[in-house]
Amino acid sequence: MNRWGEKRYHSMDYDLKTVYGEKVYKITLNGGMTCPNRDGTLGFNGCIFCSAKGSGDFAGSCGLSVAQQIAAGKKELAEKRPVHSFIAYFQAFTNTYAPVSRLEALYTEALKDPDVKILSIATRPDCLGPSVLTLLERINRTRPVWVELGLQTIHPGTAAFIRRGYELPVFEQAVQNLRAIGITVIVHTILYLPGETQEQMLETLEYLNHMDIQGIKLQLLHILRDTDLAVIYENQPFHVPDMAEYIQFLGTCISRLNPQIAIHRLTGDGPKELLAAPMWTQNKRTVLNALQHYLKEQDIWQGKEYHD
Repeated sequence: MNRWGEKRYHSMDYDLKTVYGEKVYKITLNGGMTCPNRDGTLGFNGCIFCSAKGSGDFAGSCGLSVAQQIAAGKKELAEKRPVHSFIAYFQAFTNTYAPVSRLEALYTEALKDPDVKILSIATRPDCLGPSVLTLLERINRTRPVWVELGLQTIHPGTAAFIRRGYELPVFEQAVQNLRAIGITVIVHTILYLPGETQEQMLETLEYLNHMDIQGIKLQLLHILRDTDLAVIYENQPFHVPDMAEYIQFLGTCISRLNPQIAIHRLTGDGPKELLAAPMWTQNKRTVLNALQHYLKEQDIWQGKEYHD
């Protein structure tokens, strides 16, 4: 049965308020990284959907130090509401893809701010070598560490099409390694990748239901200008859902999702200057309000249709 009140799903906010007694806000950071899918190790153009900023379009400027980015983020949030607790979120590019000495300096600088409660790191499963894991384990003893892994899909055909650059066993090993050292694992998935059916998307969800992960992001595919995906969409348009279809499918996903897994994202808001489609996603609040109404109307809650 529903245990999360009006939201009707196990949200990241629910967990954070339970632990910290208040809302905790993310400050997105740019550590000046690159990616093996961009520097020639695996490729040069990145995943087909990835922007020039490495999916860090809302992150701070890499021209500023981490401390300066955090200060700027805190100031911006404080202008809107009283805020006391933060997540330092290294978002742009692959944030474990650098010498360990550099990673340690970046992470340590972020954690010097006493208001930063959690260190969150977006990365690839194939960029978590033994020395990086040792560093994360050490930091996790003093401050919680989250690692966000970009899986997107379990289907090899789609993974090859989007140029993900690693196979599923690599992801599985990364999850196992991270959980062995007590790291919270969050998995990024993309819904409505070109050619994927709703059944295939639900297969990815079902797979993750039985993985030792603590969080999930359900991200609707955004088509951003100046990406290879945008070129494909212009030349050979593929199906992009309208808001009604997406909300209905999210309801199905939520009902089937393991209730122990916290939801960190249900849509997204790509940068307006880059977004080519779907344009209705620009008003994130409208989408989330419509979802809440739909869940209540259909009496859906997270895990309603979940089976061990």
